[in-house]
Amino acid sequence: MQDLKHLTQKKSAFGLRLFGNSSRNKRFKHSSEPVRFRLPLPTGKHLRQLKLTLLFIAIVLFLAPLCVLALRKTESAGLNIRTWITSLTSVATKPAEAAKHPAKASQFAVASDLLATAEVNGSRISARTPEGLQHIYTIHGDLQRKVYEFLAKNQVPYGVFVAIEPASGRILGMTAYSSIDPAWTKQSPYQLYPMASLFKIITASAALENKRITPESVIEFRGGSYSENPRYWDASPRGGNNRMDLTYAMGKSVNPVYGRVASDIAGMSSVMASVSRFGFNQELLPGTPAKQSQAVEPINNHGLRLMGAGLDHDVKISPLHAAVIMSAIANDGKMMVPGLTSSIIDRQGVEKEIFVPRELRRLVTPETSASLTRMLSSTVLTGTSRKAFHDRRGRPLLDISIAAKTGSINGTDPKGHYSWFAAFAPIQNPRIALVALVINPDKWKIKASQVGEKALEEFFRQ
Repeated sequence: MQDLKHLTQKKSAFGLRLFGNSSRNKRFKHSSEPVRFRLPLPTGKHLRQLKLTLLFIAIVLFLAPLCVLALRKTESAGLNIRTWITSLTSVATKPAEAAKHPAKASQFAVASDLLATAEVNGSRISARTPEGLQHIYTIHGDLQRKVYEFLAKNQVPYGVFVAIEPASGRILGMTAYSSIDPAWTKQSPYQLYPMASLFKIITASAALENKRITPESVIEFRGGSYSENPRYWDASPRGGNNRMDLTYAMGKSVNPVYGRVASDIAGMSSVMASVSRFGFNQELLPGTPAKQSQAVEPINNHGLRLMGAGLDHDVKISPLHAAVIMSAIANDGKMMVPGLTSSIIDRQGVEKEIFVPRELRRLVTPETSASLTRMLSSTVLTGTSRKAFHDRRGRPLLDISIAAKTGSINGTDPKGHYSWFAAFAPIQNPRIALVALVINPDKWKIKASQVGEKALEEFFRQ
């Protein structure tokens, strides 16, 4: 008996059965009879499948137009949504776009740009903008001319000078000269240069503010006065050390003394607090083109000593900022906002935007200011600027008391030897604070202290 599974026919594909052309529906006629093809009507299960198929096709045909219509409406709605979002975005970005427009130049910046073309009428200097506004400068014309002529006469490679009235902040002089790069002069008062030993003022103020020293304090140290290696500055316990009071050391700009003051007396936190108070690493002079002065915290005690002595090449300051610092010390510790114009006169001859003195911040206490002044007074009397302010017989060239500080260091931008001189006078009632910077190659004709002497001579001539 045959196994039933071998008798079961394989089901034809649905498509073939649907159209009735499976092998079971074929008929074999005699060769003489014409072949006729008939499409048998489905019955039973096949009929139900046909009905379901036709129903499916009808549903698809019915839904297709609806889907197309819905898709079009969806695209329209999406377009409307995108348009709405775009409109909101454009509205929201309008203020931001407006903020991208360059800000209006400050009065100080405009006056600084016009200074090179200013007219000098005696002691008065003025310049007119293309719009017809006349800037009247605070600058003392005779002082400006004297300093510039002195720099030009000696053909200094690079030289810049800034002077300020301590009590008000009025800029009394701001000029520069370069025999190498005349284009350097325009921005020279605002650019940054290694501060050198001018930093000793900040070191001293850090210890004075905490009442850790007085101008008469004595410091012991090893090595020479101008040693640049802090490893040899510690006092030897076996004795035989150098001894020097802080006032004399300030005038002579002795590196080991102020390096040890920074590390062993003031300390890192006090020095960096003083750095911040003096306006480094921040926008101290808004409205001016001056760059932010730089002083990065040292990573160890060795670096702190270099900074305290003024040997850190990465501590940089602009001549304008240095002049503002000196004027603040001269003004009992109050730093004033620097001003370049006393007023502006419009086309109708009306005077407007008149300069009004404004205090910027308190740099140090009046007591610290007085102590710093005592320490700085030795620079011209017995220190590094004695030769510039005395004749060959040792007689003073100027009959005024001067507080001053010098600085000396090599730099690369521009390349050369940097000579600083910062001062204010007279000590009892300061009328002028100034800073001069001269950058020379290996051979030089004049130093910054000589520029300072000529400026003070001219200012107090009358």
